[in-house]
Amino acid sequence: MTSLPLTRRSLHAIGLALIIAPVLGMALPAAAQEKAVAPEINPPGDIPDNQQFITFEAAQGVAMKVPEGWARTDTKDGATFADKYGRIELSIQQSASAITVDTLRAQQVADLERNGRAVKVLKIEQVKLPAGPAVKVVFTSNSNPNPVTNKQIRLESERFYMQRNGKLAELTFSAPAGADNVDQWVLMSKSFRWK
Repeated sequence: MTSLPLTRRSLHAIGLALIIAPVLGMALPAAAQEKAVAPEINPPGDIPDNQQFITFEAAQGVAMKVPEGWARTDTKDGATFADKYGRIELSIQQSASAITVDTLRAQQVADLERNGRAVKVLKIEQVKLPAGPAVKVVFTSNSNPNPVTNKQIRLESERFYMQRNGKLAELTFSAPAGADNVDQWVLMSKSFRWK
């Protein structure tokens, strides 16, 4: 078995982490300790301009347009659609408390930064969609490692939080950083409807 050489800097970082973590009484998840990977030069993941969309109706009482032909996985609180590194995640949960930029920053965004893979939040803003007011969070992160190659790529994501009648919808679009999906993400976010 071969071992990687430890530099003075890496030994210092390891020692500092071993000292500070117990003092603070908490340890960071392994994913949050990751370094951001460099974006691809020619990123895969553009949704083609001629992509056809179909309407997906979730049992949780919402509907939206999604790309035809993407693999769908139903979950207890919504669904996930995937094609290569492109993903759409829809989750509907019960929520009695009102969402604001400040409450999301303190709770959901803090959790995302703490538990995500090298997450960097770029923007949090209030937006208006046809389904009603929403809070939009724009961030970058690393992908999960490829199960075969263990390779990761840098992703860019937009997450929308929308609330109505005690339900909170979380809608996330992700693609390789630099892929051109702006128009398609706008189309899908604007198609979201409460039923």
